Amino acid sequence: MKIPIAIVDDKSQNRISLSEQIKYSDDIEILFCAANGREFLDMMKACNPNKIPGVVLMDIEMPEMDGIQAVQHGHIIYPDLKFLMLTVFDDDDKIFEAIKAGANGYLLKDEKVSVIIDHIQQLVDVGGVPMSPSIARKAMDLLMNASITGKVASTSPDPSYVLSERETEVLKLLVDGFDYKAIAQKLFLSSHTIRKHIANIYQKL
Repeated sequence: MKIPIAIVDDKSQNRISLSEQIKYSDDIEILFCAANGREFLDMMKACNPNKIPGVVLMDIEMPEMDGIQAVQHGHIIYPDLKFLMLTVFDDDDKIFEAIKAGANGYLLKDEKVSVIIDHIQQLVDVGGVPMSPSIARKAMDLLMNASITGKVASTSPDPSYVLSERETEVLKLLVDGFDYKAIAQKLFLSSHTIRKHIANIYQKL
């Protein structure tokens, strides 16, 4: 079965371009596109309950209701829905606001469509947690700083935020652009274990 998805972006050219490229995939079906978070939620309500998206590609900066607000609302109403942020923003505030809102992954728009499609499949099939290399670098910097800050303050850093040695290894390989399978092979671990480590990293963020 094809994976049903929705695309939410306020720029019509972005919606059209991404739709045109994704529609050639044999594994993905685009159910609808929306111009902002409010329109997305309205279109979700209008969907046949037996035919709703499994994954939403969500932009961040949009009028009326932005992507972070849409994820906050959508995550509560549709707990099984996967939200993959697809945006030009890689600044710290936007990244972590989206993660706290319930985003399941964060990719930059300059990723190849083949990479986006692969991550959609990972989200649905194996519960992967997509993260662009540049996002992984920011995640590593922030979590490392949390640990260093605790040491500078002569206090033990909160273990809830400190990366384990293995998580640090995985994050460094993500920064270098390796995917789940390649990381698993390099560390002689299963893909399932790598996904678990990345899920833990997101939790600490």
